[in-house]
Amino acid sequence: MLARHLFAALVLFSILCVQGAATAQQPGAPAAGAPAALTVGRDANAYPSAPGGLFYRGSHPTNVVLRSSYLHQGKLAFLLALFVLWTWTAGWINDDAHSLKVRPDMWNTIVLLAGLAGFVLSLCCPSFSLAFIVMTAGYAIPMGLFVVERNKRVPEAARVLTPKHLRKVGLRVLAKLGLHVGTREARESISGPPIRLIGRSTKGTGEVDRSRQVESSQVFLAAKELIYDAILRRTTDIHMEPKEDETSVRLRVDGVMYPSQPFDRSTGDALVNIFKVLSAMDITERRKPQDGSFRAEMENREIDFRVATQGLQGGEKMVIRILDKGATAKTLADLGMRKQLIEQIQGVAHQPHGMMITCGPTGAGKSTTLYACLQEIDALENNIITIEDPVEYRMPSVTQIEINTKAGQTFAGSLRSVLRQDPDIVMVGEIRDGETAKIACQAANTGHMVFSTLHANDTIAALFRLIDLGVEPFLLSSSISAILGQRLIRKLCVDCKEAYKPTADLLQKAGLPADKVDKFYRPPSSSEATCPSCNGLGYSGRVGLFELLLITDRLRDLIRDNPNMTAIKAEARKNGMLYMREEGLRLVVKGTTSIEELLKVVK
Repeated sequence: MLARHLFAALVLFSILCVQGAATAQQPGAPAAGAPAALTVGRDANAYPSAPGGLFYRGSHPTNVVLRSSYLHQGKLAFLLALFVLWTWTAGWINDDAHSLKVRPDMWNTIVLLAGLAGFVLSLCCPSFSLAFIVMTAGYAIPMGLFVVERNKRVPEAARVLTPKHLRKVGLRVLAKLGLHVGTREARESISGPPIRLIGRSTKGTGEVDRSRQVESSQVFLAAKELIYDAILRRTTDIHMEPKEDETSVRLRVDGVMYPSQPFDRSTGDALVNIFKVLSAMDITERRKPQDGSFRAEMENREIDFRVATQGLQGGEKMVIRILDKGATAKTLADLGMRKQLIEQIQGVAHQPHGMMITCGPTGAGKSTTLYACLQEIDALENNIITIEDPVEYRMPSVTQIEINTKAGQTFAGSLRSVLRQDPDIVMVGEIRDGETAKIACQAANTGHMVFSTLHANDTIAALFRLIDLGVEPFLLSSSISAILGQRLIRKLCVDCKEAYKPTADLLQKAGLPADKVDKFYRPPSSSEATCPSCNGLGYSGRVGLFELLLITDRLRDLIRDNPNMTAIKAEARKNGMLYMREEGLRLVVKGTTSIEELLKVVK
């Protein structure tokens, strides 16, 4: 900032100096009002007249002429206008470079030196054309180079000086002048974020662009901004909760709730109505719970939204679940598994028949793990059918069925129908009842490979959960192949995490030897500067903690004859099973996560 002020003072001082030096008396012309030269009959004692007229010390108002060949009004006006534009651009480059971490010190130096050189050299140019080229080059070249580098680090929608961006700016300027040109989508893009909301039909089949019914609302732009901002923050759920005089907004990012900017009560109620219209809900019903869905198109990908409302004493609460249907399924290596664990799961996934179950709480990434297992199987050589609620990822050459409980379509009924379609691999989204559990075990015993999820705290508890659902121990022992327990734990931001020396008590509590651990990592303790990579949260993204229970012959005998939790756990440990806590300590030592985050997720 100080360098910018000094540069401004230098340029203004240079302009004043040049302007003063450029004003001089026109040579060869007598001054106005000067007496004529005495050439005839002059007094012998008189002084001769000055050549060309009288001499004036300083400038005379009637004898000052501006040299138009060096500095004129057009050049001065362009210089001042370009100087104002340069100061604004330098400020934008400084802020943008710091927020994106695009070498801000280097770019600030380049912009300052290039601008200084361009302005000083332009004052020395003998012609206006050459000065125009020098001044413009000193401004445009560093800005263009910076734009090229920063556009490589941002998504397409955030790039500047592209044909799409320039067209949007032009449409916005024309709109301010009252000229609305272009298509409807183009006009919408200049009035808000680049996202298009598309509602569902009321009959459950097909869809209609219900945004036309609400786009005239004064808060429709606020609805688009709320959805767009949540997507950019990697939000999975949006909670809108009514208060006495406002509607609070909380976002779930990486499994943790964070408060967002609240709305006043009237605006919040209007936003709830907009999302209810998009989801084909009854806006007059505020007491009974309702659910619906809508979708959005953003940056050439589709995003699905599941909406649920609940009447409260003080109003109506709404929760919006965000499902990125355009995302691709991850592989086992992307989930953060160690190499040995990947090889074991791959061996289970390629078995000709059996059943693999992933267990954990809601939001632990169980379905994502099953998709990763399906990625290991050739979909062209095998008939793969999935039954889901809802379909989270789209996979090519895979038959994906989405159940509809309102139409009477359940997991159990769909599974019976699927078994008549000659499947090799069947994935059941969730085992919720005893009927689904028994059909899945029977399918595993009749030559099919079954993948499914179950709500349980760990792998041993999942076995007894299936028995509690009514599955006979002999049927379970012969059908089950492996159970994978998992949790999701937040990863430390690689740009702002800091190392520290753990205390002996902390290492003893974690069960680690003090002589083999030099340092742990944690979020930054200083909050003076906000990290742009994680928005000051200290964490960015999540990774899985896994606990794999492989069913051996000895374990089958224990499940069939004496399903005792202690005996099964002892046998599993004898076979080399690692608990999720032990897997988490490995990530703590590597610096992937912090010990505090591990202790919050697992015991």
